[in-house]
Amino acid sequence: MSDLRLIRHGQATPFEADTDRLSPLGETQARAVGAAFQAEGWVPTHVLHGPLVRQRRSAQLAAGQATGWPRATQDARLAEFDGDGLIRTLTPLLAAQDDAFAAQVAAFRASDPQTRNRTFQALLETVAAAWQSGALTHPDVEGWAAFRARVLAVLADTLALPGGSRVAVFTSGGVIGLTLARVLDAPDATALRLNWRVRNASVTRLTFGGGRVSLDSFNEEAHLLPAERSWR
Repeated sequence: MSDLRLIRHGQATPFEADTDRLSPLGETQARAVGAAFQAEGWVPTHVLHGPLVRQRRSAQLAAGQATGWPRATQDARLAEFDGDGLIRTLTPLLAAQDDAFAAQVAAFRASDPQTRNRTFQALLETVAAAWQSGALTHPDVEGWAAFRARVLAVLADTLALPGGSRVAVFTSGGVIGLTLARVLDAPDATALRLNWRVRNASVTRLTFGGGRVSLDSFNEEAHLLPAERSWR
């Protein structure tokens, strides 16, 4: 049997101009992943990461805490769905069509630091559901079907690796949520619900081989100190 570990990148900078980089906390979280694997004696045979800075940097920092890791491979199919596109391009489109959603946007814009995460999450869940259903599209934003196809393709390639492989995949919550929905034979809507719960630098473990794949654990964060845990 083979071992697949899906690692969400460390905390990024979602409310800043540059959203695709690790925060100082995110760098600490990524290092903790590598240190935990090293302490466990788990050495991957394959290391994959997506093309986003936060994904690549998380893999680099984790590897820097361990020995014997192979050279990492970048795979564009492991990129997160276009969250910036959902917010910057699709959100105004939906707000122009839906008064209730426009009120959600207004609530987020009026929010203070204490309520910002909650109001942003409500906004994001609404626009993501419309995007996933195909009701909300734009040529500049990758659609759900294209996102789904590339994630399932890289999953299929990973599951075809030789027996005894140990694979570390540094990616994002949407990719992890969709992967788990596929493994659990759950509907697509489950992918987004799982995505909302994937915490920064968490580890999700699967076992695969012989044409089967099983979920062993989801969203592990015991390698992080309580003060180091975050979900946005």
